[in-house]
Amino acid sequence: MAKIITLGEIMLRLSPEGQDRFIQSDHFRIIPGGGEANVAISCANYGHEAYLVTKLPKHEIGQIAVNSLRRYGVKDDYIVRGGDRVGLYYCETGASMRPSKVIYDRAHSAIAEADPKDFDFDKIMEGAAWFHWSGITPAILSRTRLLRSRNSLARLQNVTA
Repeated sequence: MAKIITLGEIMLRLSPEGQDRFIQSDHFRIIPGGGEANVAISCANYGHEAYLVTKLPKHEIGQIAVNSLRRYGVKDDYIVRGGDRVGLYYCETGASMRPSKVIYDRAHSAIAEADPKDFDFDKIMEGAAWFHWSGITPAILSRTRLLRSRNSLARLQNVTA
């Protein structure tokens, strides 16, 4: 099977139980997720060698995200540990005529403040068949040099991006 690389932010979703509203809740469920993480998990489920490239804090909250990827067979070789926070989003499930509601809290997350030096893209892209990222990833990465580094290496190594 193919080596698949995804680059992006894995976040923690905090949700009230059932269809409770935020203001009715005194606790939230924690569910790790994010577009690129979900793609990596799907690819791993199909038997591919799937990796998520990201940056997460070294503390236990960052470890929740790493453990969730490992649970589904996503390789964590290219997850850099550092920074102070994991991006969060709060998701309230709609009920009847009331729509669902999402509130994002991802400013200053570890991946948003990542530096190109944090990642060895030569090593990451070696042998890769496919590279995936979504439209939000460039928006949250505060250092565009990281994006240029990734784009240049994908082209040089003939990886589908």
